[in-house]
Amino acid sequence: MGRILLKNAKIVNDNKIFPADILLEDDVILKIEDQISSDSATKVMDLEGKYVIPGAIDDQVHFREPGLTHKGTIATESRAAVAGGITSFMEQPNTNPQTTTIEALEDKFEMARNSAFANYSFLFGGTNDNLEEIKKLDKNACSGIKLFLGSSTGNMLVDNEEVIEKIFRNTEMVISAHCEDESTIKANFAKYKGQYGDDIPVKYHPLIRSAEACYLSSSRAIALAKKTGARFHVFHLSTGKETELFRNDIPLEDKKITAEVCIHHLWFSEEDYDTKGTLIKWNPAVKTAADRDQLWEALLDDRIDVVATDHAPHTLEEKNNVYTSAPSGGPLVQHALPAMLEKYHSGKISLEKIVEKMCHNPAKLFQIKKRGFIREGFYADLVVLDLNDFWTVTKENIAYKCGWSPFEGNSFKSRITHTFVNGHLAYENGNFSEERKAMRLTFNRE
Repeated sequence: MGRILLKNAKIVNDNKIFPADILLEDDVILKIEDQISSDSATKVMDLEGKYVIPGAIDDQVHFREPGLTHKGTIATESRAAVAGGITSFMEQPNTNPQTTTIEALEDKFEMARNSAFANYSFLFGGTNDNLEEIKKLDKNACSGIKLFLGSSTGNMLVDNEEVIEKIFRNTEMVISAHCEDESTIKANFAKYKGQYGDDIPVKYHPLIRSAEACYLSSSRAIALAKKTGARFHVFHLSTGKETELFRNDIPLEDKKITAEVCIHHLWFSEEDYDTKGTLIKWNPAVKTAADRDQLWEALLDDRIDVVATDHAPHTLEEKNNVYTSAPSGGPLVQHALPAMLEKYHSGKISLEKIVEKMCHNPAKLFQIKKRGFIREGFYADLVVLDLNDFWTVTKENIAYKCGWSPFEGNSFKSRITHTFVNGHLAYENGNFSEERKAMRLTFNRE
């Protein structure tokens, strides 16, 4: 790959914005200085007026491979991620077969090695009966353990409390969880099914998968994490009440219990069901505007540590079914960062805070080696932003295999112009490099 010199960048990193040049050599950042001179062997790119941030790290995606590849593949969805400034992803275990054995985990790594456009790792799925596999798993082998403490796509519900406690006691890895109380959801669902049959109006989704179901599950799991000393991370918070369970009085590196919020819970509210319908049917459900406001408050005051996507594509045909047949989930990796930048333009959040929550903190939380920051010696995962380049999401510029987005028709003020993955220019002004230079993520866990 040789040398690439990025001139006149405005770097957003470590809670600062400052002008500098960045010299890349092969897959790493070689030098960051006020002025760097070039030689004839160095490719020079002038970024005057543009901002450079570290590549975003998405700790929760569903890329659907193996077994569900009509919805998406590691190749198609990681390509879309790169267009959205996401240079590293952590994929979830509810594929087919499920990632609940070490053999299945290594099979996924092999698939990604041959097809991923972005750096990759996977979460290992916990079940009611695979504790021995979890015990054998090397703590640096992958991102961590994933538990579904409430059913979701893929039928991986872990509901044996004795098993859950044993998992909490028998791994040093981060345990990430989907927290919704299954019995509460079933009772709510029975009520609405009795009233409407299969064609339940989607506006009742947040009453079926209710705030109470979320809080009951997450509070119980957090209590168990405190009891056992486990390192516990709650995925996709969707309620204001849950934010009370987390703290902001210690640094992230010292937290044993952390939280994530996803872009759809920061952007949409129950008011959008009338126009978006099942396109915004997610688990956990998009809830009230008051919940959204409280999630923002907790994100900004550091009770919530990470912003992710929970990217989970389905075909439009699948999503357009009646309520009981329409799957939950939607594609988000291409549009999450532009959506957050839109909130920067409206004064909701600073650029530094966006970088902290989407780049720095996932790297810290999962102890990822040499990523998530713009630092000399780190891998050259970089994203170039033009904060004044208006564009609209249309079918023609959507990169997801499923071909749709809940943001379709939205206009954004900021555009991702370039994405570097390990020093390789993977995306430039709407064009993709078909060369793959992605790497398996590695970890600093002693």
